[in-house]
Amino acid sequence: MRKILHVDMDAFYASVEQRDDPSLRGRPVVVAWRGARSVVCAASYEARTFGVRSAMPAIRAERLCPDAVFVPPDFTRYRAVSRQVREIFLRHTDLVEPLSLDEAYLDVTENHGRLPSATAVARAIREQIREETSLTASAGVAPNKFLAKIASDWNKPDGLFVIKPDAVRDFLTPLSVGRIHGVGKVMDGKLAELGIRTVGDLRARDVHELESLFGRYGRRLHELSNGIDESAVTPDRPVQSISAEDTFAEDLPLADLEPAIRELASKVWTASRKVERVGHTVVLKLKTREFRILTRSLTPATMPESADELATLSLALRERVNLPESTRYRLVGVGISNFRDADELGEQAGLFGGDGDSTSTG
Repeated sequence: MRKILHVDMDAFYASVEQRDDPSLRGRPVVVAWRGARSVVCAASYEARTFGVRSAMPAIRAERLCPDAVFVPPDFTRYRAVSRQVREIFLRHTDLVEPLSLDEAYLDVTENHGRLPSATAVARAIREQIREETSLTASAGVAPNKFLAKIASDWNKPDGLFVIKPDAVRDFLTPLSVGRIHGVGKVMDGKLAELGIRTVGDLRARDVHELESLFGRYGRRLHELSNGIDESAVTPDRPVQSISAEDTFAEDLPLADLEPAIRELASKVWTASRKVERVGHTVVLKLKTREFRILTRSLTPATMPESADELATLSLALRERVNLPESTRYRLVGVGISNFRDADELGEQAGLFGGDGDSTSTG
């Protein structure tokens, strides 16, 4: 049985700013450029009490928290701290799978320090992060990645939560199905129509029924409801693409997709700023009422410098969809692909996912 950790830095960008500028400590800090087109990169816990969240338009964050201190992001510093944290992880195991600058999975089934348990490894890592970076991290300990991810969020901030193998089913049973990865608003609504509100409700349904309703994902839901996740921690897996998509409650014409495209572009932009590689291609994905899938892509000479510019490029790709105006769409997705290492790009690295100025970020 595997011993998996998920370690997540607490309000990472905002915490780095508060660490480096004592005048910001205890104050609501929003890491973002001010302006109507800017997007929040991160919010301190003081700002979160007002409802401010990452990927939110900065202008909305300002309305929610008029006293917020806006700090422009400094990705050079964030990446340097991320490398420090990565080095701490690697002292304990070679099996480290970074998800972004501020979180990673670790397989500590065998650990370099021969500590007696995964919990002991998690404690050691959190102590070393605190001592060496003056920042805090939360950690989840569990038999697999699915459970470790849930656990790391359980006692945030600066928390540790352990899900032992013999407690998995009891832990999962009362949880909302929305805690399962991949269950968004649309899927949650479909499950609600079936009377499925908790993981226990989901587990009680026959796997063949779930498969008939949701295809392969139905079986995946059944497995997760039983705490089963066989995916391995994969070290040094380079990011190839980042995308987000939305399935509509009602099928929509192409002309009505702009709000969804803009929202998805903000999410993708936010995620792209958390990785060290740099994307080169913008992708628009559409699925028609008849389940026909279309993709349109563009590799511009210069990648967008803000979420708004990413949205503009994505919206422009609609012009390359040559289906009748009467066509209705059930899903839209926005993505960035063709990622490369920043050091391959020379000066262009600062334009996207790098260290240059930008209108908005994630």
